[in-house]
Amino acid sequence: MGAMRNQRRCLALPEGEGWSNGMTDDDNQPAAQDLAKRLRLLLDVSIAESGAEPTYAQIAAFLDARGASLSRSRWTYMVNGHRYVRDPVIVDGLAAFFDVDAPFLLGEEGAPIPEKVNAQLDLIRSMRAARVKSYAARTLGDVSPKALHAISKFLDEEMTQT
Repeated sequence: MGAMRNQRRCLALPEGEGWSNGMTDDDNQPAAQDLAKRLRLLLDVSIAESGAEPTYAQIAAFLDARGASLSRSRWTYMVNGHRYVRDPVIVDGLAAFFDVDAPFLLGEEGAPIPEKVNAQLDLIRSMRAARVKSYAARTLGDVSPKALHAISKFLDEEMTQT
């Protein structure tokens, strides 16, 4: 999830393209991959909040109640980054399902990062820093406690800067 550091990266549509139904071709592969990262992050946030990952059936039923149809193959394309789906009814429905703004979901420049997403990213950073500290302590073996403290302090400072 290190790629999620730059949350404000713009996913602008190519010149002259607006919202349309359906999927686009390979021209939007970077946008499709960024959308997939955001969707997977939101799935992780849902797991952290409820203890279980939302199923395709739950997501499809939610969207269906809002007048949007999401096939299993389209969901798979979206969550795996194979195609960039930009149907506004689906995007708005997914944003509502995950309780985020559509501009965040699409990675629009300047879109605020939802607090619950920030909290999840902070937790992930903390967990990664703890793993690095543990690895360093095991790998370095006979390093003085002072040196281990210095390493820990450095990692903590790096974590707060990202």
